[in-house]
Amino acid sequence: MPSAALRALLEHAIDYAGLFPPADLALEPALENQASYVRSQDRWMLGAFILPIGKFAAAPSQLTLFSRENPLRVSALGPKTADAAEFREQLKKAADAIAGFRNDDGGVLVTQFEMPLPPGSVAESLGAVKDSLGQLRLSFFWEAPADAAERTIAALAGSAFGFKLRTGGVIADAFPTDAQIARALVASAKHRVPIKFTAGLHHPVKKFHESVATKMHGFLNVLGAGVLAAEHCWNEIQTAEMLADENAGSFNFDDATFRWRNWSITTSQITARRRLVTSLGSCSFDEPRDDLRALGLF
Repeated sequence: MPSAALRALLEHAIDYAGLFPPADLALEPALENQASYVRSQDRWMLGAFILPIGKFAAAPSQLTLFSRENPLRVSALGPKTADAAEFREQLKKAADAIAGFRNDDGGVLVTQFEMPLPPGSVAESLGAVKDSLGQLRLSFFWEAPADAAERTIAALAGSAFGFKLRTGGVIADAFPTDAQIARALVASAKHRVPIKFTAGLHHPVKKFHESVATKMHGFLNVLGAGVLAAEHCWNEIQTAEMLADENAGSFNFDDATFRWRNWSITTSQITARRRLVTSLGSCSFDEPRDDLRALGLF
């Protein structure tokens, strides 16, 4: 059984993105995987299923796999757009698709919407959101490049919107530096803007991976640094130090606390801080939990 502190840090933290590289599954097997995950003993770690708006029409035949008792929670993914006008157009299409996406058993819930922001003013782009999606009760996360994270998060302050940070990919250049992630985490805590992550976070602790010829960020590093930075008002240097740690022995969990080196946070405060450090998208749900078991964490 996982400790209470580990459970608090990873509760519904892994949004399953099996449709995306490197897994790159077709829709049918990806939804079949999700259906098995929502029935597994490890479902406490499972978040939403990342489903592009463009694939909504192809999904209904698989929705019978889900029910009120074992629901499909969807994070709807909007496409990348070139400018504010195309962004507004795609928001309207997304609103129509989300409104009509359901199954007869009521076991399909769209709970989240995420989409890259187009180049240009954040305020201009987000002005269109309330017109198109304001009637839908969703959590919203807007993606921008890592080098624009601080100013984008600052622009989102007070809006109830969240920020999405890409933390990897299938090539080395897709991985932001520890310093870039640290700046985003510190800005999120400062402005109280929720932050989620996507890509490259398959493993608990930072490690070199031959498939991408670089070091992949660890999800315990990233989520842990997020809650500890918010709890202890860390600066970017301290936050980056935790993000760079490759020693699994630095991370300790029990029912009362999570400890990294000489820093700690209580289980109840992890839960509170997770309101800002929300989740990560991963093309694998199996790798994260298998690695946690290999580390003896549950």
